[in-house]
Amino acid sequence: MPMEFINQNILLIAIVAVSGLGLLWPLLFRPVGNAVNPGEATLLINREDARVLDVREAAEFAAGHIPDAIGIPVSKLGERLSELEKFKDKPLIVCCAAGMRSNKACAELKKAGFEKLYNLSGGIDAWVAASYPLHKAGKKK
Repeated sequence: MPMEFINQNILLIAIVAVSGLGLLWPLLFRPVGNAVNPGEATLLINREDARVLDVREAAEFAAGHIPDAIGIPVSKLGERLSELEKFKDKPLIVCCAAGMRSNKACAELKKAGFEKLYNLSGGIDAWVAASYPLHKAGKKK
């Protein structure tokens, strides 16, 4: 009898499982660092001399990045941490395309002793949606 119920209601069971996972996702994967939107990130850059770390791959970075951002792919972050040591006491805004890789990078930076970490909510996608400028490799500012 239970298998018959499951077979007849598989779509309903799938919907319940997916919606349950959707509710638990924010609890399981909390962002590391303070989440900031593009407007708050701009204030940090202008008022507190925050630096921007873009952790997307080199080709993505070259296609367009936040002006003056430092580009270090998340996969290379561990071996290139020394490049960021001078920014350890400054606010550091970490971004990627949509926010997943930047969360991983923030966790790694926190382990390395960085305290003033900010995760750009929505990443470069949110930056572009807010009509903020991007710098493209090879173009003068």
